[in-house]
Amino acid sequence: MALSEDYLDSTEIHPIDVVEMLAQAHDWDFDRLAHDQIAMSVEGQWRSYALTLDWSEQDETLRLISTFELEPPEARMGALYELLNRINDQCWTGAFTWWPEQGLMVWRYGLVLSGGQIASPEQVDRMIRAALSVSERFYPAMQLATWGEETPEAAMKVAIAEAYGRA
Repeated sequence: MALSEDYLDSTEIHPIDVVEMLAQAHDWDFDRLAHDQIAMSVEGQWRSYALTLDWSEQDETLRLISTFELEPPEARMGALYELLNRINDQCWTGAFTWWPEQGLMVWRYGLVLSGGQIASPEQVDRMIRAALSVSERFYPAMQLATWGEETPEAAMKVAIAEAYGRA
């Protein structure tokens, strides 16, 4: 049974309610910060990711921000920014940015639900999993470019490729 079948009888589902239901289903630690905002922690292969999702009624967008600490040396910031440009060229659903004041690498994505559209659990699950997947894929490249002193081009070669199909 698809996750969305649980909600077919409801006419009004708040997007953050959908996120909360998914967090419970995946047994992720979460905290409902407000009616329109939720924060959760998800353990990845390389590190833990802090995810915040909030619903903006004004622009009808479910916003996802996924962060993790990176702490690059100041001397390698140019390499990090060049690497981020290369990474973002390969990403179609969201983008990375660096928040220097907080020392955080950030993945941002917005799911537009204009005209009263409802976010399905499958859409939200895909959105969260994409954020985690892309972070896991490019984290080793970020480490190599900042701490391993590899060139951004060389660091990109170690990015874990996306797999398609089945084995």
